[in-house]
Amino acid sequence: MSILWLWVGFIGLVIFLLLLDLGVFHRKAHVPGIRESLGWTSLWIAIALIFNVCIYFMYENHLFGIGVGYGKELNGIEAAKMFFTGYLIEKSLSLDNIFVIGMVFSFFGVPRIYQHRVLFWGIFGALLLRGVMILLGVTLIQMFDWILYIFGLLLLVTAVKMLFHKEEEVHPEKNPLVRLAQRFFRITSEYHAEHFFVKVEIPKENESGVSGSVWACTPMLLVLLVVESNDLIFAIDSIPAIFAITQDPFIVFTSNVFAILGLRALYFVMAAMIVRFRYLQVSLSVILAYVGIKLLCIDVIHHLHIENMMTWISLGVIIVVMVVGVLASVYVNRKANQ
Repeated sequence: MSILWLWVGFIGLVIFLLLLDLGVFHRKAHVPGIRESLGWTSLWIAIALIFNVCIYFMYENHLFGIGVGYGKELNGIEAAKMFFTGYLIEKSLSLDNIFVIGMVFSFFGVPRIYQHRVLFWGIFGALLLRGVMILLGVTLIQMFDWILYIFGLLLLVTAVKMLFHKEEEVHPEKNPLVRLAQRFFRITSEYHAEHFFVKVEIPKENESGVSGSVWACTPMLLVLLVVESNDLIFAIDSIPAIFAITQDPFIVFTSNVFAILGLRALYFVMAAMIVRFRYLQVSLSVILAYVGIKLLCIDVIHHLHIENMMTWISLGVIIVVMVVGVLASVYVNRKANQ
């Protein structure tokens, strides 16, 4: 069977999960508590790990012809390891995105009860955007091998910038998409529940009596535009990072998708806890710098035939750096409170 059916099946699975999440489990707007958010975060992680088992069997048996192109042939263990490492990278880098989303919500004064709906549609758009960018990235790598060096330099620059610019600056009012919407569309001054568009009455404009109702955008749409445009910026950093692990498009895309699917629930967990982890930014900077250096050394790695070992090393580096950052933050916070 053609590998195309594998892609169709996976995209169908993602659409089913999204519809089940929004249409069944979160049909009514409410503010998720920490316990509920932790439960959903655990569920999304469990689904990703189950899919990783599927990755192993698909690549081990080369179902649908998977794992026989894009470089050397991949077996089940190698593919599962790459998926898990890529998933951890994307999950780690999404934490910084969560912090920015929180500031966007604060700037626009989005009621907590409606934040879930913005995150859902923001993630839906992010999935489409990531798919396009991954396809473009794979195409560029196949055409120009040297593009990996550009990705590596981009990651190093981002790592340095993240390390020395501790305070994120978010200016939604300067966002080009927001300015465009304000220029061409009528914007309401208040939120209308969780709606992005509403009908509003317009007053009589002259004595002849021109009145009626028109469609207008709510501030929720502006928030969504800012969230989507910020995800584009983060995708420019995160997608080159996973190419340091593998150039297999199916692994790159699926690991990205599962990291993004759990972002919504993770936001409500981390929004209240992010300020406690003061060294999280440093940890993310180290991870980006590591994968950037790995991309710059990719020819040496291929020449020495140590790709398999480097995947294990990458997995260990990501786990150790994140754990050290969290533990250091907890330790310093406890010392400060004594």
